[in-house]
Amino acid sequence: MQPAREVRHTSVLLPEALDSLDIRSGGAYIDCTVGEGGHALAVLDEPAKDTRLLGIDLDRDALETARWRLEGHGGRAVLAEGSFGDLRELATSNGFVPADGVLLDLGVSSLQLETAQRGFSFSRSGRLDMRFGASQQTTAHDLVNGETEQRLATLIYKYGEERKSRRVARAIVAARPIETTIELAEVVSSAVGRGRRTGVHPATRTFQAIRIAVNEELQNLECGLAQAVEVLGPKGRLVVISYHSLEDRIVKDFMRTQERACICPPDAPACVCGHVATVRLLTRRIVRPSDEEIETNRRSRSARMRVAERL
Repeated sequence: MQPAREVRHTSVLLPEALDSLDIRSGGAYIDCTVGEGGHALAVLDEPAKDTRLLGIDLDRDALETARWRLEGHGGRAVLAEGSFGDLRELATSNGFVPADGVLLDLGVSSLQLETAQRGFSFSRSGRLDMRFGASQQTTAHDLVNGETEQRLATLIYKYGEERKSRRVARAIVAARPIETTIELAEVVSSAVGRGRRTGVHPATRTFQAIRIAVNEELQNLECGLAQAVEVLGPKGRLVVISYHSLEDRIVKDFMRTQERACICPPDAPACVCGHVATVRLLTRRIVRPSDEEIETNRRSRSARMRVAERL
């Protein structure tokens, strides 16, 4: 397979992420969601820094494009197919422990959204899939057509924060079998209704929920964050860009917990937890894209970045 020569994804918060990583000469960096290689290329392009970078992704198509974009940097760029839920193993086996920086840019790429057969988009007709990696077993088609109505309602409410989750689940079960993204979008839209015009498609929350469930995104995020702290060396930076409240809540709670020397309940008479602070929080408030970036890249508008430094 020849690598795709068209780069479709525009990296979000690129200057801010690069600055937050605090690139060091000879440093080792890990991009846990390398995608088409935008952030990775910027790390390797830092003048006279002679950095090394490990790029991880489940998406083989994206890795092929990243490999093409980074080939000019030779052995300083190492790419690995896998999940950041296995970060410790991937970093260790490729010689990136300790790391000077770890970046997680979460969410869906433009390449995935614009490729109809990947089944991510409710505006492009394709078979329901939504897997980040071809090696994954469960697809969106499996969940939509195989889960019980109660289970679907729970997933859509929990991962999509859709208030009409029961109505949506009922409509999905009644319309089975559902084969394509457009079919699913129409079923969900009919169940939710258009309501007030907010510019947000009525199927957005349901599609998000199914995608998160298929890829076990939140579970992998929790595992990846914990392992990122483990692989970072002293003063190494953890930079996380999230795109919805579920992700950001996990990142915020994780960083704040890891910053504390004690996590005992407030009413505990003495500390018995044995917890040790592992990071220093560098962003008390989330970093958001500028108005100029949002104007040129509408998909960046929901992005929020948090940064911590390993003690």
